Amino acid sequence: MSGKNEPAQAAPRPLDGIRVVDMSTVLMGPLATQIFGDYGADVIKVEPPEGDVARHAGTCKVPAMGSMYLASGRNKRSIVLDVKAPQGKEALLDLCRNADVFIHNVRPEGMRRAGLDYEDLRAINPRLIYVALVGFGSGGCYANRPAFDDIIQGATGLAGLFFEQGLPQPIFVPWNAADRLTGTTAVHATLAALLLRARTGEGQFIEVPMFETVAQMVLGDHLGGLAYEPQVGPAGYSRLLSPGRKPYRTAEGFIVVTPYNDKQFSALFDLLEVPEATRQLPIFASLEVRQKNWPAIYELLSDAFLGKSAKDWAKLLNDAAIPSAAVSSITDLVADPHLEQVELFEISDHPTVGRIRQMRPTTTWSNADVSIWRHAPLIGEQSVEILQELGYEAEKIDAMLEAGITKTPDTHFVSKPT
Repeated sequence: MSGKNEPAQAAPRPLDGIRVVDMSTVLMGPLATQIFGDYGADVIKVEPPEGDVARHAGTCKVPAMGSMYLASGRNKRSIVLDVKAPQGKEALLDLCRNADVFIHNVRPEGMRRAGLDYEDLRAINPRLIYVALVGFGSGGCYANRPAFDDIIQGATGLAGLFFEQGLPQPIFVPWNAADRLTGTTAVHATLAALLLRARTGEGQFIEVPMFETVAQMVLGDHLGGLAYEPQVGPAGYSRLLSPGRKPYRTAEGFIVVTPYNDKQFSALFDLLEVPEATRQLPIFASLEVRQKNWPAIYELLSDAFLGKSAKDWAKLLNDAAIPSAAVSSITDLVADPHLEQVELFEISDHPTVGRIRQMRPTTTWSNADVSIWRHAPLIGEQSVEILQELGYEAEKIDAMLEAGITKTPDTHFVSKPT
């Protein structure tokens, strides 16, 4: 316990002392390493001279500093390395010699050709956790196929669920579901590998495939009768696939209402002034019966909320302890009073972009610093700093800058006047 006049000790960051070499691009890998950075790891983002293509995603106020990158690039340092050049590859290997984690999303044959597969890096650092993010697992016939979020949404049946629900055609979930699900899977796999290494002292190769990861999540809800051998019923979870499972239209806006138990259904019937004859319909008899009759229940409720606005219904339903929420727009969400009260959004001054809004890590900790503590860097913003940490002399760094093997935002030189 500190003395009365001593400054309070700063809360520790959970991954303080862990170094992550991040050679991933776009979103799946950068999201994973953003989370590592939020937890306090020293994440070194290795970029090609042109930078990560994801820097241009979303709204750009400053070139190569798009809105999505401002989030996924935070809590990291950026070094530019042309790993196709011998000196660039040498620097990458030097970074990995004392790293804890190396993560990439290059196709496996590309890493083998480059001499950067697991065995190559294990030879210089047996304790390294090597994380390969791939589209399809290496043991299957789709291995080495290119994969993007839309490809995986289609291949896993995620897009097709909307067609099975009754829409005219499959559609994509309008957020990067496959990238984000796979990125978060990579995080917990890597953390488990670090725990295992603490017990065994040995590194690990981890392959995290998009296709298998998302397929497992889709089938987790929709395996249905295929969970048994032989099959005992249709695939799919009928409640989720019911065409009526959608927000209800109101006099103004839409509302989501999800009564679940008997008490909530009774309260909803009271609120809607449902006639006794309707209440006694067999489809409402019990939770077990309702589970088999959701399409009919959705149909019965489809026009029940037209008499008031979504805002008015939300208050009435909340007062009656019936699970519900008005459907928010993206703009509504940013102004949501609950999110404001829990301080999800942080406004800060980025040294290049200016005032920006970000979302803090959503978990809260009693005695740990899990936060945004470093702004998203410019391309190569810490190139010189990181090379100096590796022990590179000024002349060597200058030669790499001059050859374009590395770069800084202004491509300044260390030992020569600018």
